[in-house]
Amino acid sequence: MNKKPRILVVGSFMMDLVATADRAPDLGETVIGTGFRTAPGGKGANQAVQAARLGADTHMAGCVGNDSFGKEMIQALKTAGVDISHVKISDAHPSGVGHIEVQTGALGVQNRIIVAPGANYDLKPADLDWLKKEIKSYDIVIMQLELEMTTIEYVASLAHDAGVPVMLNPAPAAPLPDKLLSCVTFLSPNETEAALLSGVKIDAGGRLSEDTLKRASEVLMKKGVPNVMITLGDQGAANCTAEGVKRVPCVKMTEVKDPTAAGDSFVGAFCAGYAAGLSIAEAMTLAVHAAAITVCGFGAIPSLPTLDRVEALLKERGADALIAKLDHLK
Repeated sequence: MNKKPRILVVGSFMMDLVATADRAPDLGETVIGTGFRTAPGGKGANQAVQAARLGADTHMAGCVGNDSFGKEMIQALKTAGVDISHVKISDAHPSGVGHIEVQTGALGVQNRIIVAPGANYDLKPADLDWLKKEIKSYDIVIMQLELEMTTIEYVASLAHDAGVPVMLNPAPAAPLPDKLLSCVTFLSPNETEAALLSGVKIDAGGRLSEDTLKRASEVLMKKGVPNVMITLGDQGAANCTAEGVKRVPCVKMTEVKDPTAAGDSFVGAFCAGYAAGLSIAEAMTLAVHAAAITVCGFGAIPSLPTLDRVEALLKERGADALIAKLDHLK
């Protein structure tokens, strides 16, 4: 029997409040929307669900408020097969909320997001002391920046010292301490976050050169990150290392409905594939196919695909040779 990869996500829960409109309002303006919905989300929760739906043994550590949103989000992860035994419930603050505007007009589908972390910031290093004994049992640890930085640094240091790979998705972008970066195996910003972190402009809307990606990633690699994995929207993704830049093209879909959680789908899928024994290039291929399916649905967690859906798309797009390498996820 194959051993499933064991993944720990230390991250956020956000209840997404999603409004759609043909265009986003200007300052001081009100526009009539075309729809509204709520959906469980948060970068950490999204990434955990994606890894679990692809077959990984996924565990989540995070914090929600003692409220209806918190209960709904915990249930969503439990239903997806995520181990929630290390999710804290706080009476001090309400559950985190993501306010999402989705623009669906002539300029294409785009989104704007504001998050109110709430109880996510109540997860402290002391709540994770159990990791001192258990960290080595995981194949990879995934984190983002919707928790307090002290908590993120604490977990990254424990994992690094134990020889466990760390994936850090630096979103929303914030200054990153050099000590934290030295503990990171994979840093996965999108093009906007990579530009903010490196000071090098990256324009995914134009024609990207490998030199542009290389210059941006070198700033971060000099601080100890061996792999800077930049997601580039409809231009795919690039893994930048000291050996150079390797690109994986975007998987084009005919009907894009909502880009929310596409980056989280990529991160969760990449880590599931990598922890299952795929090469970095193979895991990135798996990830871009998962993300392609995600943008065809509405909402974060509801749009994240299962392994059979990703395998069907791999076969459809001529990447079916990868399917035979996914045994550890079945």
